[in-house]
Amino acid sequence: MNVTLIAHTCLPEKLVAASAKLCYSASEISTVMDGLTEEKTANFVDMLSDIGHESPTEHASFTFGIEGVSRSLLAQLTRHRMASYSVQSQRYVMANQFEYVLPPEIAAIPEAADEYRRAMEEDQAHYDKLTAILKEKHLKTNLEAGMAEKAAERAAEKQAIEDARFVLPNACATKIMMTMNARSLHNFFKHRCCNRAQWEIRELAEKMFCLCVEVAPHLFKHAGPPCANDACPEGKMSCGKAAEMRSHYQSLIASKGR
Repeated sequence: MNVTLIAHTCLPEKLVAASAKLCYSASEISTVMDGLTEEKTANFVDMLSDIGHESPTEHASFTFGIEGVSRSLLAQLTRHRMASYSVQSQRYVMANQFEYVLPPEIAAIPEAADEYRRAMEEDQAHYDKLTAILKEKHLKTNLEAGMAEKAAERAAEKQAIEDARFVLPNACATKIMMTMNARSLHNFFKHRCCNRAQWEIRELAEKMFCLCVEVAPHLFKHAGPPCANDACPEGKMSCGKAAEMRSHYQSLIASKGR
């Protein structure tokens, strides 16, 4: 898995502080950014966290590039609807020797890993065979309809992979660009950094968390799983590792923040 912070709002914490300043003072729009030193900015952002005023944090957005994750993860990720997604299309991109994600529990057992790899190879073979059969059929139809040969072939390939992709597995790797504002990221980290979250999306969430803390440490110093800052809300479903998780996230903030 590779996760990068492609872009983010310029001076995200200062922008959030300015919006808070506007809410709580007689500031003018033309001067709302004035006088916001690093210390005053931090104080405003910390105040918002203390009083639970979250809406100003929506002005700061962060765009991530995500590679080497599965289609299974994509299904979970898009449940977070306050975000924007661009995903590499299986309708337009041929899955030649597709990459796939190997779950750690399977990788740890040689027999299971071998079985898994055979399944991926079989999926690739079925995909290739279906693509060839469908492409031949569509090419003939396109040529009979009077299309030029090159255009007919391009269209036939696109038509073929549109249906052949149905045999591709959830393990198939994909590439994603995702944009979230800071408020949505806090909610995402709350649910997906939790030790009970599925392993792949938990790994993604932690990588994103570290990138956010590096550029906006005050804005995200109380982010992460609920147990990092308060009691675990999971009740009898708790993983029982609240102290360990709290220490882990405090260490991440200390190492990644300024």
